[in-house]
Amino acid sequence: MLKKLLVFTAFAEGAFGLLLILAPALVVRLLIAPEISGFAITVARLTGVGLVALGVGCWPRGELRTERNVMLVWSVLAMVGLIVVGLRGAVGVLLWPAAATHGVIAVLLLRAGH
Repeated sequence: MLKKLLVFTAFAEGAFGLLLILAPALVVRLLIAPEISGFAITVARLTGVGLVALGVGCWPRGELRTERNVMLVWSVLAMVGLIVVGLRGAVGVLLWPAAATHGVIAVLLLRAGH
């Protein structure tokens, strides 16, 4: 189960990263609603690069504990970050579903690690 979960999360984060690289303004609008331009597009693309790297780095191979721990920390921090952004009022149509998805993934990773 852990390997399948890691494949899913690594693929999902990598794919989301690619979306940020290719269409940063659209993705940011769907997550946190505001229009972005200029330097914010560069930051969104760099975030996408980081998510692609996370996906590649967490792709399961051999010992899964490290990949699981990295993805668990990311999922918890992403969930908390999205909740904080949402509570501050920057809410796009995908913000709360993304926060909930990261919470579910974190719980599943915790359960699969035992």
